[in-house]
Amino acid sequence: MAASFTITEIFEIAEQIEHNGAKFYRLAADKAKDKSLKKFLMQLADMEDNHKKLFADMRQSPEIQNNNDVNVFDPDNEIMDYLSMMAKSAGWEGKAAPKVEFSGNETPEQVIKAAIAAERASIDYYIGIRELVQSKDGKKKVDEIIREEMRHVVTLQKYLD
Repeated sequence: MAASFTITEIFEIAEQIEHNGAKFYRLAADKAKDKSLKKFLMQLADMEDNHKKLFADMRQSPEIQNNNDVNVFDPDNEIMDYLSMMAKSAGWEGKAAPKVEFSGNETPEQVIKAAIAAERASIDYYIGIRELVQSKDGKKKVDEIIREEMRHVVTLQKYLD
């Protein structure tokens, strides 16, 4: 059976990932003992909030609204299974691992490395989504999401260095 979903739904998922990222960065900041790390994590939470707004604005743009259909032929649900698995592993920024909360005893390096891994998982998810988008405008918008997530990785790596 063919699966069908829209570019709007893709952006809604992106917004949820960013929402989750902001929430968990704030939780990690609350538990961080290092004041510099706490401040940095709060800045990351703010960045996630800004990205959520960016993705919401992109979702509402006329080019997305006018080219909203993405039709996917997925007879064995392999694509949908992949995206489901990737969505579960994406958006856990601010946690030690997808299902492991920070204790507050982690070193700044451990927190940042976990955040980099989470951001990369989000990028992987968006790359998978990009393959499903058929319109040029849609691909361009998903590419913008990927670039935003890459900026997070760069920011985190600079902090680590």
